[in-house]
Formats: sequence, C-alpha cells, structure tokens
Amino acid sequence: MNLRQTLYGVRGVALALAGAATACTSVGGTQSSGADLARYVDPRIGSDAHGHVFVGANVPFGGVQLGPTNITQDWDWCSGYHASDTTVVGFAHTHLSGTGIGDKGDVLLMPLTGRVETPVKAASYLSTYSHAREVAQAGYYRTHLDRYDVEAELTATPRTGFHRYTFPATDSARVLVNLFNGIGWDAAGRLQIVAVNDSTIEGYRLSRGWAPDDRVYFVAEFSRPFSGLTVYADTTVVPAREGRPERTVIVPNAYGVLDFGALPEGGQIEARVAISGVSTAGAKANLLAEAKSGDGRVRSFDATRSEARQAWNDLLGHMRVETEDTARLRSFYTAVYHASFFPSIFNDVTGEYRRADGQNGRDTSDIYTIFSLWDTYRAAHPLFTITAPERVGGFVNSFIRIYEQQGKLPVWHLAGNETNCMVGVPSVQVVADAILKDIPGFDVEKAYEAMVGYSRLNDNGLREVRERGYIPADGQWESVAKALEYCISDWSVAQAAKKLGRQEDYDYFMARSKNYRHYFDSTDRFMKGRLADGSWRRPFNPLYSTHRSDDYCEGNAWQYTWMVPHDFEGLFALFPSAEAAEAKLDSTFTLPYDGGPDASPDISGLIGQYAQGNEPNHSTIYAYAYLGRQWKTAQLARRIMDEFFTDRPDGLCGNEDCGQMSAWYVFNALGFYPANPANGAFVLGSPVFDRVTFPVSGGREFTVVAENNGPQNIYIQSAMLNGEPYTKAYITYRDIMSGGELRLVMGPEPNESFGAAAEDRPRSEML
Repeated sequence: MNLRQTLYGVRGVALALAGAATACTSVGGTQSSGADLARYVDPRIGSDAHGHVFVGANVPFGGVQLGPTNITQDWDWCSGYHASDTTVVGFAHTHLSGTGIGDKGDVLLMPLTGRVETPVKAASYLSTYSHAREVAQAGYYRTHLDRYDVEAELTATPRTGFHRYTFPATDSARVLVNLFNGIGWDAAGRLQIVAVNDSTIEGYRLSRGWAPDDRVYFVAEFSRPFSGLTVYADTTVVPAREGRPERTVIVPNAYGVLDFGALPEGGQIEARVAISGVSTAGAKANLLAEAKSGDGRVRSFDATRSEARQAWNDLLGHMRVETEDTARLRSFYTAVYHASFFPSIFNDVTGEYRRADGQNGRDTSDIYTIFSLWDTYRAAHPLFTITAPERVGGFVNSFIRIYEQQGKLPVWHLAGNETNCMVGVPSVQVVADAILKDIPGFDVEKAYEAMVGYSRLNDNGLREVRERGYIPADGQWESVAKALEYCISDWSVAQAAKKLGRQEDYDYFMARSKNYRHYFDSTDRFMKGRLADGSWRRPFNPLYSTHRSDDYCEGNAWQYTWMVPHDFEGLFALFPSAEAAEAKLDSTFTLPYDGGPDASPDISGLIGQYAQGNEPNHSTIYAYAYLGRQWKTAQLARRIMDEFFTDRPDGLCGNEDCGQMSAWYVFNALGFYPANPANGAFVLGSPVFDRVTFPVSGGREFTVVAENNGPQNIYIQSAMLNGEPYTKAYITYRDIMSGGELRLVMGPEPNESFGAAAEDRPRSEML
C-alpha cells in the first residue's frame, strides 16, 4: 500500500482516472489550474429542515466523520447535528449523514475547564455555541464553546480524527472522554478506557442500536501529558494514582476525564484519535500510519488539515465547470462533496476488518461499509461508475465478502451489521450495473452467483414471488413496494445473465421482472395491494400514506404506480393508450398531495403527488422521455433543481440519504440522469451549466456544452454528439466513456420533436 493509499484509503476520484490530476476549473470564463474548489463547499447546506447531513471534518469515503454532536435526539438530529441547535456535548468520531435513523456518535471528546459536576452526564457538561462563530469547510470544522471559552478545531484522515483545543488561561484544563452517549438508537454496552501512559489512552465502545453489534476500538494520543485519568460511573468516582494514571475500566454510564492542569491564555491541547472495528492494535496501526509524517514525526494539525482539503480538491477537481452563477457552484460542489462520504473505508491499514459474520478477517483490497442501498442504487452508484470506476470494484468486492459471510448480498449494511432496513435487495442492481459496464476489479462469476442467490431467499415475500408471482398483501406488509423493488432486481439479473450467455437465467428473470403487472388495477390504473384470493385490498385510497403503510414503503399509490424504471414501456402498455398514460403522469404533478394525519415525513419536496424528498420518486420525471416527451422531463428537472436544491442550510428538500439526494442533483446539473439505474442509458434533462468537462477512460475527456443556457432557456432545441446531429433523448454510458462532446442548444420554448420519434426514445435494454 503506497503512502497516498495509506492516508486516503483509495485514491481520490481525480487521481483514480487518467488525466484528472491536472484538472482545472473555469468559473465566470476564467480558468485556473489546480483551483481551490473546496471554497465552494458549504457543509451546512442540508443541515436544516429534514436534510440530516453530517457537519464536521472528513476526507472522501473516509471511515472517520469527526464533528459536533448536539444533545437533542429527535428525528431531525439523525446525524447528531441540526442547524436549529446550538448545544454540543462532544466531538464524536463517527456520524451518519442524511439517514432517517440515528446511530453511531462513537468516542466523544469534550474540552472542559473548572470543576466536573457529578453525576457526570451529557446534560451536566454541555456547552452552547454560536453559528456566527462556527466554521465548516471541506475537511475542517471549528467552533467556540461558550461555557468554557475554548476554541475547538477538527480535521481528519480516513481512520484518524485530529483535535486542537485552544484554552483560556486556566488552572484546570481537562478533556472528557464520553464512551456512553451515542446518537439516536445507539445504546452503550461494554465500554473500556485504559491509560497507556501519561499522553495516551486506549479502549473500546461496544454498542447496539440500528447496528445490533457495533464495535469501535480507539487509541488517543495527546500533545501534552495529563496528570491523571478519573473515571466517573454514575456518582462513583474512581481516582487515578497521584502523578501516574491508573489502568481503569469504564463501566456503563461512565465518563473519563483527563486532567492537564494549568494552561496559559492560548494554550493548546491536540489529540489524535484513531479508530478500528477490530482491535486497539488495529487502531494503533492506523494511528501510526496516518498521524506520522514520512520521517516518523507527528503530523501537525495544520498539515493534516491541508492534506484533507487537498483530498477534497482532488475529488472536486474531477469536473471543470463554466458558469456565472456562484450559487449553482456552491450547490453543485457541495452535492459532489455530500455524495462522496459513503460508502466509507472499513478495514484497517493492515487489511483487518470486522466481517458480516461477526468474526475478524483480513483483505488485501479495501473493504467498505455504510451502504444505504435502497437510496443510493438509484443515482449515487451509477455516478461512481463515471467518476470513480476503481472504487466500484471495491464496493462490489465488499458485497461479495458480505454475501460469503452472511449468505446474502447486503440490504443496508452498517459497521459490519446487516440492518435489513427498507425493502428489496438493491445491491443486486449495483452488481449488475458493474458487470454490464465492464467495471474491473472483482470476480464476475462470484458476483453473478451472489446476484442469483438473492432470488432463492425465503424471507420478505421472496418465497411468494417464486410460488405465486406476487406477494399477497394479507401476508406481508409493504407488499407492493417489496415486489416492485424485486422486479427491478430481477431485470438487472436478467441483463447480467444475457451478457454472460446464460439464456435460461435470462428468460426466467425477465419473466419475473414483469411481475409488477399483478399489482396494476386497470380499472383505476394504480399499483395496489393484492390479497391471497386475488382480490384487491379494500378500502383503497391512492392518497393514503403512512411511514410504513399496508402496501407501500414511505409512499402512496400515486407515487408507486411509476416505480417501474426498468420497464416503462411495459408499464405504459397496461394503459388504454400512450395518451392515457401521459394524462395519468400529468395528473401526478398537478393533483394536490394529502397523505392524511399519519403521512410519512419523508414525503417532502412536493409537486402535486410527486415527492422529490423521497427516493422512490427519483426516476418518475424521466418516464416522459420514454413517452417521447423529453421536453416535459426537462421542464420538471429544471423546476426541481431551482425549487428544491439551494445553497442555504435548508437547501435539501428531504433526507440526504448517504449521498443519493446529492447524486440526483449532480447528474441533473450535468444534464442527464440514469432513470433505469442498470441499463447504461442516461436520459437527457436540462443542464444548468454552460460547460462541464470531466476525464473518462484512456486519458480522454467528455464535455457537455449548453449553448444559450439560462434561467428561461431550459429546453433542448437541438443536439450534436462529436460534431454530428443527435436526435436521441438519451446518451449511453459507452458514449460518455468513449470521450467527446455533447453540444446542446437551449431555448425558452419546447422543441416537441426532440427525442419524440420511437427510435429516439430511451428503452429498457440499452447496453
């Protein structure tokens, strides 16, 4: 493993692709090589409303997300932070971003002055802070703790968090180590803290919550010696030996306080905290690899901060953008930033990691975790196949290991744990997409075995799919949502089977992929629950929605009727005519939404029934292009970007969901989107930039030019691909990766003939 791999896990996006290391940006028509694009990143975008984004310090795809944790534990604090809050109970080394469930928040450090109140609890030592004195940047975070007059700064490498605390003049500088408190569902189990010497502690935090068996081991090294470690367990004080820290075990509901004595005004304490999912030995190896310079000296906070910013600039510099709209730049580059947190590196620099079967293992390749697949299979993972194909092999390898260890592909994997959250087995689509696009770096035969294996499972309605062709609504919750997700997975397996020459498998899975027809009621043209006797569930209200309703998952019949992105043509054929399908689709965007008193809060970002704030809707607007109405796709794409993605703290209309919401925006800002996430076709929408260029394979570049682009000029009038007239409403992955230029002429009125001919419309089987 070379130095850059040691520091950043896998090379940044720009370094992973030929020609990207010299990327430059063009803003307002002025080009500058090696530009500091990180200045356009505002980590607080999406930290208000229901965005749930992480705010703090990290590096691309890093295992450490080091940032402040507020004391509030409500739903909008799933990341531990919300813009409405001004409390902090510590700076934790692990956070989720954009999820709808809270967890993690491991190993909180908090600088203190003065007497420690007992019993020690988060509420007894918290401090307030002001957003006016807060700085959040790519790879760096700073805030001022009002209660203690301490300035706290944070930065990170993939597996190590760096803290710098600047104190006022005090005779009692302390750092509290809180292993008890986590975020959301997280509940502490076994905890341990040990003073190794007068400047180093180590220990572990074993907790349960969304991840039922979460293990975080740590080693923390301080820049100053401490005189003692005191452990507080409820009201019991376990003192350290005078002048020499005692090896002490923390019991549940315990906190450790390190006493650093007197400091002058401006005195500083730095901490370097490495984590591991395997052992304190692994954490120590991570610390040695990531907190030391090449000559063995301790890496300074400022040098680490500079390296972290450079890592983000390497990734952001993958795209050269031309625009006069700086607000768009902030939204765009922050979206690229947010889409690059997860999946996160999970193995130590030694290769060791915690396996899905609860054992410790070792792998020579990078192993990842935090797979929010019900969300990210739709756009984030297809985005990685363009911007970071080398990472995709690592993601699929991680899937294969999980399959080998737990007997099935991941559903929603968190810290080595299968949470089985949401519906379907969406990793199937990610694996198929990688096979179909010839992504290197994984065993294709093993990956295919894992995909086919999903269909043999018996839980969550899969047995009923095999035996009946549909999931009876009186036997399974969320039957429609599950079945439609399985149809997408079955279609994806079929395409991989076709590519690999497995005709029998292709025929079988293609037939299964059309099971969505069992749920379509031709009398009112809605997808709805079907009972074991073949009848429809009654009563039926297409507006009805709860967080977990009888037939849908975070949605209603209006929204799920269009959740067939793998076969829009087949769906339209169920209507009396294409005109009837289009009229129904039009109504989706005009009929006012009213989900009732128990409606899911995830249904947000509304245009009629359409909910941009929730992932099952993310392909809906592209159905128009399959009907030959690309201009309607363009109109809605631009409207959604204008209304629901801004550069303010409330600039996301729903949960970020580990990068999916931002990936949707990144694709649409470029001017195209993978409506079917595994068929290699990107439906054209309405680009917001005048020009975007990014490197592709073989040292080539691909450029999208939007002539006459502007707030009113949102419709494609004509197109050229590599200098030749282009009339299709889509572009393929192979076109993009071959390099060249897509030139779009934009105008204020629809050109209804663009992409309208049958041969110019996107279709299911593109690759």
